[in-house]
Amino acid sequence: MTDFLQLFFSGLATGGIYALAALGFTLLWQAAGTINFAQGEFVMLPAFMMLAFVSMGAPFLVSFLLTCILATAVLGWAFKRGIVDPLFKFGMMPIVVATIGLSIFMRNGMRAGYSAEAHPFPSLFADKLFNIAGVTITLADVGTLVLALLLVFATQAFLAKTITGRAMQAVAQNTESASVLGINVPRMIFYTFAINAVLACAAAVLVTPTYLAKFDMGESLGNKAFFAAIIGGFNNSRGALLGGLIVGVCENLAAAYISPAYKDAVALVIFMVVILFKPQGLLGRKEERKV
Repeated sequence: MTDFLQLFFSGLATGGIYALAALGFTLLWQAAGTINFAQGEFVMLPAFMMLAFVSMGAPFLVSFLLTCILATAVLGWAFKRGIVDPLFKFGMMPIVVATIGLSIFMRNGMRAGYSAEAHPFPSLFADKLFNIAGVTITLADVGTLVLALLLVFATQAFLAKTITGRAMQAVAQNTESASVLGINVPRMIFYTFAINAVLACAAAVLVTPTYLAKFDMGESLGNKAFFAAIIGGFNNSRGALLGGLIVGVCENLAAAYISPAYKDAVALVIFMVVILFKPQGLLGRKEERKV
């Protein structure tokens, strides 16, 4: 039982990271009506940006803030203007194909232009252990889970409780009606991409100390985050949290009690089961969109 609880809590921390990356999928879908299959690479790139700033002597917090600014420009504004805006009028499929191509380009570009080696990454949390009723929990696991939960709930509250958040969702539901109501549609869509870029920076801070900074670190993370978003409900930010936690816990338990070889297949299996019985996801809802 002790081993099970330890695996469970460790899985929650991993699931929190998946949830944060999955939130990027649901955010772009809820507020901009688009899908980004380069989401994993959007986490990988800020990790290397932060390493570059740290190597130049900048403190870690300053490096994070500078990375958020740079990521907002590159992964927010440039991504929107260079890929999404020109293709959006042609429907979803061109964007899907373009973002898949972008993910391949970013991975190979980082490998060729920077390094194919894995690089250590500083952690926000001290190397400290807690022993609770025989269950050993690391400070990193607790801190990762808490920060991920705070970011997910803060994003959800922003979308649901603020005028700007509701305007962003209105734009996704019906751009014409939103424009008639006086909403600045281009600005709201940019806000969505900017928030997604900052969330990707936060995910990079949490995931990279464990998985190291490597050119292909985003591939597996992006796949699992996408599955987590579908499992929880693609149009529900709370669904991203639920899906991420389910995937993180289940893959930890599968690796321990079945075989480590099946760990990466767990998300796919859960995804297939969920869409067979509830295609809209566990917390998702059926909806109609007009763009």
